[in-house]
Amino acid sequence: MRTGRRVPSVTHSDDPQRIRSRGVPVTTEPQRFEVLIVPEHAEGHDPGTLSEVALRSALVAATGETGASGYPRFAGEGIVADIDPATRTVEALLIDGSEIDYGLSARVREVGR
Repeated sequence: MRTGRRVPSVTHSDDPQRIRSRGVPVTTEPQRFEVLIVPEHAEGHDPGTLSEVALRSALVAATGETGASGYPRFAGEGIVADIDPATRTVEALLIDGSEIDYGLSARVREVGR
């Protein structure tokens, strides 16, 4: 009979983006984003300069939940957003518990892991 700690095995699933370790999925998808709330007329701006015209910004982190939109949920600093990590598209958004006002748009930038 063996005693001591059991070292979990690592297996790869069919999806190369996911690795299973200790039964918990680990992903290479971003876990943090900066959400920038900008006027719609700023849509054409380079993402690097959007912070200059942003009316509000917040750092959001993955919650581990899936939102009603079917995309991963991110939350932080009063913002809750369902973000498609592949396209960096905000699919659903609440700011301080309310929907975004007309004339505003949400953009995201990946933040270091």
